[in-house]
Amino acid sequence: MYIFGFIIYPSGHGQKNMEDILQRAKEVFDTEISALKNLRDGLDESFLRAVEIIKDCKGKVITTGVGKSGHIARKVASTLSSTGTPAHFLHPAEALHGDLGVIDADDVVLAFSNSGESAEVLSLIPYIKLLGVPLISITNDPNSTLAKHSEVHIFLRVEREACPLQLAPTSSSTASLVLGDAIAMVLLQLKGFTEKDFALRHPAGSLGRRLKKVADLCHRGEEVPIVKEDTPMKEVIIEMTSKGFGATAVVDEGGNLVGIITDGDLRRFVNKGGSFDKSLARDVMTRSPKTAKMEELAAEALRRMEDYKITVLLVVDEEKKPIGIIHMHDILKAGIL
Repeated sequence: MYIFGFIIYPSGHGQKNMEDILQRAKEVFDTEISALKNLRDGLDESFLRAVEIIKDCKGKVITTGVGKSGHIARKVASTLSSTGTPAHFLHPAEALHGDLGVIDADDVVLAFSNSGESAEVLSLIPYIKLLGVPLISITNDPNSTLAKHSEVHIFLRVEREACPLQLAPTSSSTASLVLGDAIAMVLLQLKGFTEKDFALRHPAGSLGRRLKKVADLCHRGEEVPIVKEDTPMKEVIIEMTSKGFGATAVVDEGGNLVGIITDGDLRRFVNKGGSFDKSLARDVMTRSPKTAKMEELAAEALRRMEDYKITVLLVVDEEKKPIGIIHMHDILKAGIL
């Protein structure tokens, strides 16, 4: 029975029941892991051919399936699209009522069906053939109707579902999902897909935040504190105070970055007996400061700050001229850890 959300077992039986439940859960893991190992070890030329067809596709990948296979197909389409291979999920039932028009002559169809006999998916075959679009199928029966009508068929090789009734798709669904991931990840590498490409497709959420660039967060224009080498230190302090970064760039007559002055530099200068009344920026600055580029990831800039135990980086262009400044607080405020 349940009391306040807890299961109360008869005395002496609680521990045994809990052990049985955990053992059953572990058996599900073991069954599905075994299925994945079997699929992995059986990968052959059909996988290579499927990857080749999709890589050479000038259009998009149309994934399809019904039921659990449909959910897998939808997820695989999403993964492909986010990693450099345009894809779209097509529900086979909706396809017969107008959505078939989403398939173009340059596309590839990737069909998921455990049995390979799903009526809804089979009904698409004549139209796919009519369009002359390559059909790649993923099933657990190489002799199925879908497999026989495909240019390429990938055999799941699942011997046993994790369902004790052998009814609910479990091992087969997991195998289909992992196979779809394998296709997507291989294509990602073959196409030279990069973190920057990924960022363009994930502008929101934690992924997008981690992939923000310095250019997205840094301060520019009049906000950037800049003084010349021969600027009197009294004016340097005013520049640092008014801009509020606790630092300022120091440039030569050509506007090239030659140093940086931070609050720490000021303290060290005073501790050594220096006088602000008679000193210039060049007397206090630290030469060859650490910098950042506009196109680099903000996370990389943050790591540099942590490595050198500093809180700001001057952002420079290709000619080493300061064009921005980024503070550690700017990066942390953006949720980049």
